[in-house]
Amino acid sequence: MIRAGAALLAAAASLAGAQTAPSPAAPAAKPSSGPQILFSRSLDDTPASTVPKTPGQDAASSPSSAAEPEQQQITFLSYDFDLHLQPAQNMLAARARIVLRNDGAQPLHLLPLQISSGLAWQSIRVAGQPASFTGRLVDSDADHTGMLQEADITLPQPLAPKQTLALDVIYQGSITLSAQRLEEIGVPTETAEHSDWDRIDSSFVGLRGFGNVVWYPVSSSPVLLGDGNKLFTEVDAQKLRQDDATVSMRLTEEFFGAPPNLAVLDGVPLPVAPASMPKENSVPGIVTCSLPKTRLGFATPSLFLLSRTEASSGSVRFFARPEDTGNEAAYAGAAKMVSPTLEKWLTAPRPGTLTIVDLPEAGDVPLEQGSVFFLSLDNAQPADLSIPLIRALSRVTFHSRYPWLEEGVSYFMATLWTEQSRGREAALTEMDNERGALALVEPDDQPEKQQTGAGTAVPVVAKGDEGENLLLAKDPIYYRVKAAYVFWMLRDLAGDSALAQAFREYDPSTDNDGKEFERVLERTSGKDLSWFFSDWVYRDRGLPDLSIAGVYPSSSSVPGSYLVAVSVSNSGGAAAEVPVTVRSSGATVTARLRVPADSSVTHRFLLSGEPVEVAVNDGSVPEVQASVHRHTISNQP
Repeated sequence: MIRAGAALLAAAASLAGAQTAPSPAAPAAKPSSGPQILFSRSLDDTPASTVPKTPGQDAASSPSSAAEPEQQQITFLSYDFDLHLQPAQNMLAARARIVLRNDGAQPLHLLPLQISSGLAWQSIRVAGQPASFTGRLVDSDADHTGMLQEADITLPQPLAPKQTLALDVIYQGSITLSAQRLEEIGVPTETAEHSDWDRIDSSFVGLRGFGNVVWYPVSSSPVLLGDGNKLFTEVDAQKLRQDDATVSMRLTEEFFGAPPNLAVLDGVPLPVAPASMPKENSVPGIVTCSLPKTRLGFATPSLFLLSRTEASSGSVRFFARPEDTGNEAAYAGAAKMVSPTLEKWLTAPRPGTLTIVDLPEAGDVPLEQGSVFFLSLDNAQPADLSIPLIRALSRVTFHSRYPWLEEGVSYFMATLWTEQSRGREAALTEMDNERGALALVEPDDQPEKQQTGAGTAVPVVAKGDEGENLLLAKDPIYYRVKAAYVFWMLRDLAGDSALAQAFREYDPSTDNDGKEFERVLERTSGKDLSWFFSDWVYRDRGLPDLSIAGVYPSSSSVPGSYLVAVSVSNSGGAAAEVPVTVRSSGATVTARLRVPADSSVTHRFLLSGEPVEVAVNDGSVPEVQASVHRHTISNQP
């Protein structure tokens, strides 16, 4: 599943070995007169008494924000937008009331707000009064231009910890197709534009939000694409921090020619009807739509307005470009293929559950938000589309405010589809391809040791929770890859039917502490799973590190049978329950052993025939190193 920030990986991947990025150059200076004002009145019908520096005129460019520590303290609680679009001029004009809170430990004296460098601040009012602020350009690849326009607002009174503040802002400018940040690190223009396709123009209005185009006010730490994974981590940290924020929008667009017939605001598809039609070529028509107050969730505020040909098939609605009309059959076929698996594990997708919207050009990087899947509606085979379709349908069928559940279930369902269509080994191999990346980011939970005078190693530092527990995970390697592994392990611990029942009975509206899924699964399975959730969900203790410590076969009192004692050691930080299998030439015996962290467990197997091999783990439990261990038993005297 490709989300707002992660969509860049497709383009960035074309740069093997690129590690750093130069600071993006400033965009061309805007005319000193500034863009045309689209709103006819201010927030209170009176002009602001404080006139800021005109962005692009004499504001200085800076590689970093003027108040970076403050960004980490600010949580946005609500956005209320009044938006006016003029696609023929690539223009957006916005009025917004935003409410934010100081979640830091210290009072805030300076409040930094940022928007895309293509936009300009017109007015900022704090608690109903004109505010003094200084504009500056800040290098940040959170926007497709590679820069943000920052307003550093001097607060009339310090904002105390946990205190909220309401601001009324007006800003406007143009948002055009820009691949500047990717081109700066050497991505070919065509590839970059398929990743950074956000724009406002007559044929397509699509604004994904922070991580792609910052069309609304944010307060973020500047990040660059060449600086490791920091951009994607900052994108997900912003989503997590604003998870409970509400968003409402009132949208007006001026159009020429065919009117748009679909709006998607914050992942909610809305019908659009013209308020007026153009009577002559020089006079635009008007369309309006609105989004009532809606919880944002683990997403970024987004805005799409476009004209497409509508069709429907089963659980999927399609909005296609004219040249792609007819390609819907493959996607409908893929949805039909995976529906029985969804019905077995979750629930049957309802008609029109998923909306697929055709992106402007073939090859554009997909996006999923809410119940909408934006992609290039290419001509493809249903089998090639089954994985993205089962992920998308899972996300609109199973909901949770916690990303490890909503995202993790969708990834888990994709692995189940691989198991069903290609076999268990193929599914485990598919997961193991990402296990290495998970092992790299997981903490080493084992204490560092030093030698005493007597030569005994004693712990001196306990590292503890250095990674991300799943409840608060903001890195997709945790809330997708590790979460999918968690569900595979729960499948073995609780059983398929109990896990599937828990998915269907889980009610996200009652999950106020993040532990409701555990309670439901313990009820459906009749098992105490607290040890597992403690090590794998509520804390990040790293990964287990298993090994076969010893194998001790001996003849049993039953003729032709053997007792095989197998000792399994776990030097990792998380407990694990793994399958242990002993084989002879004609028999196989398997038992599941729970091996606590930093411990060893021994189990005795009764086996018919001489033992030849012991195997520990089958790849379903992720480990620091390889997730399958084999030991060949020599039967030589």
